[in-house]
Amino acid sequence: MHERITSAHGPQPKFMYTPCIRNGALGIVSGMVALDPQTGTLIDGDVAAQTQRIFDNLHLALPDYRFGLDDLMLARIYTTRMDLFPAINQIWERQFTPTTQISPPARTSVGVSALPLGALVEIEFMFCQNGADPTTLP
Repeated sequence: MHERITSAHGPQPKFMYTPCIRNGALGIVSGMVALDPQTGTLIDGDVAAQTQRIFDNLHLALPDYRFGLDDLMLARIYTTRMDLFPAINQIWERQFTPTTQISPPARTSVGVSALPLGALVEIEFMFCQNGADPTTLP
């Protein structure tokens, strides 16, 4: 059974969609852009600042979604600035350092012409609860 989950700790959806949908051990988090959690508006900042805000917002919401970063299986990064991808990657690598002891997930990166609200970066995430038996997933 699908469970639709929201979080009061991060930015609230601007449009009609479910921020996180979970079915047992599997969870998919809708694409996130760099919204200020207080105002719900896109932050001012370059591609690195927007990428960091996305991860900060993800960390705010994960307890409500009942996942940890170590459950992250896949991330899809969309950006209007592939020429600045090294800055996105630098923020990405900070999330998965030896000190965090979290292995980076599989990842896809796509250059696009536009993103919602004029964002430079959008990232969606897929989680699978640690210890789940993959043969029993929906």
